[in-house]
Amino acid sequence: MPDHSGRLQSGLASAFAREAARIRAALGGRAVQVEHVGSTSVPGLAAKPIIDILLAVPDSSDEQAYVPALEADGFVLQAREPDWFEHRMFKGPDTDINLHVFTIGAAEIDRMLLFCSTVVRSDLCHSVRSSRMPAGRHEPGRTAYLHGR
Repeated sequence: MPDHSGRLQSGLASAFAREAARIRAALGGRAVQVEHVGSTSVPGLAAKPIIDILLAVPDSSDEQAYVPALEADGFVLQAREPDWFEHRMFKGPDTDINLHVFTIGAAEIDRMLLFCSTVVRSDLCHSVRSSRMPAGRHEPGRTAYLHGR
């Protein structure tokens, strides 16, 4: 079976750039930080075809400051986790994304970014890349996805 991961990565990078621009246009300066995170952000790493995007805002618990603008652009609020760094998660309007919203400075932001940079720089990247799961094989939901890792 041919390996199409290079084309998949390229397409995901382009889709991230498009979605990041959409988020920035919707929120303006309220989008303090927009980053491509998770497995699709690591070149060559086997990944589910869902783009994880990190959005840092001044206060993620202040939903009135950003939720209406994102919803007006077609994003759908899927999860509200006030006990986990005031996390909010949206699905995209036409691209399969998980938009993770945190307050700027939340410890989870550093962990997400550290994952990406550590995998890129380490030997772990080689071992994870060599244990590829067939494309498209993932269960819906965050808990199911984490159990499949």
